[in-house]
Amino acid sequence: MRISWVTDGKSSPSYVEYGTSPGRYDSTAQGESTSYSYLFYSSGKIHHTVIGPLESNTVYFYRCGGEGPEFQLKTPPAEFPVAFAVAGDLGQTGWTKSTLDHIDECKYDVHLLPGDLSYADYIQHRWDTFGELVQPLASARPWMVTQGNHEMENIPLIKDGFQSYNARWKMPYEESGSSSNLYYSFEVAGIHLIMLGSYTDYDEYSEQYNWLKADLSKVDRSRTPWLIVLFHAPWYNSNYAHQGEGDGMMQAMEPLLYAAGVDIVFAGHVHAYERSKRVNGGKPDHCGAVHITIGDGGNREGLAHRYKDPPPEWSVFREASFGHGELKVVNSSHAFWSWHRNDDDEPVRSDQLWMTSLKSSGCLAEKKHSLRKILMAP
Repeated sequence: MRISWVTDGKSSPSYVEYGTSPGRYDSTAQGESTSYSYLFYSSGKIHHTVIGPLESNTVYFYRCGGEGPEFQLKTPPAEFPVAFAVAGDLGQTGWTKSTLDHIDECKYDVHLLPGDLSYADYIQHRWDTFGELVQPLASARPWMVTQGNHEMENIPLIKDGFQSYNARWKMPYEESGSSSNLYYSFEVAGIHLIMLGSYTDYDEYSEQYNWLKADLSKVDRSRTPWLIVLFHAPWYNSNYAHQGEGDGMMQAMEPLLYAAGVDIVFAGHVHAYERSKRVNGGKPDHCGAVHITIGDGGNREGLAHRYKDPPPEWSVFREASFGHGELKVVNSSHAFWSWHRNDDDEPVRSDQLWMTSLKSSGCLAEKKHSLRKILMAP
């Protein structure tokens, strides 16, 4: 597990003490630190320390830099069942707080965030206030994120994009063979998860595309029967907001994801909720992925209320409201998805679905030849 924190003191050390009893730290891990300047802003010292190896499904108590408060985290289980909280486009509003409070009530192991975190939008101290806002949850469970358009913050000729995001939210990209923090993969229990970048090159000659091909070729569906992908700009979207913005990436990468038998795709960007049937190439397909847009965590830009009517044949449920989703992967063949509006109590579900994995449905056997063909292509 990587622990990240920020200190004002430039001399603060980057180590984490940890153990399985409160106040008793049997182990210490040394990490690294970085900082950045952005126009007139200078960040604090940003520390990243990997602790472990850790036991699965275990509560650890830890302290950062030899001082300050004790935190506790729970590691995810090594086998099914496993639960994910999913919410994108969070921001820092009253609605954000309501979403986080609801997520805090649900029993989850990992938080998945498909882009648009702080809505700092060039005002760097908002990255600090966002860290303070999410700390109670992000210090206790892994937060696995990918970038959105609000993380870019590039100024032509002066600042490259994603400087603040890359400095603060370091994901396990090196561990998954990626050369960029903007795309990577990881595994939880029997699930292989791939985080892709909507705002870095994705065509078939790009580093990201080649990395994705290599990553998919290593997936062993007997060990990780579920395959889930996250990125920011949705490919299937019947809302008028951000219409067509994911089309280029979809054209390049959907054949790859379809051949690999991806079960679920989560996206953000559109500030409303929408769930598709299993779909591919714009049409319902029982061997395609379920696409879920969940870019409605609570940001200041408000909700996207205008949908196209009638809805496309692939669209099952759509609703403009703030909230979060929960994915409970029960075993190698079944998972339960539910969507929870902030307007309701957390236990209320306004959309839900039991789904079976493509591995258990026989679809993967049908795709073996096409996957091999795509993966072997130069």
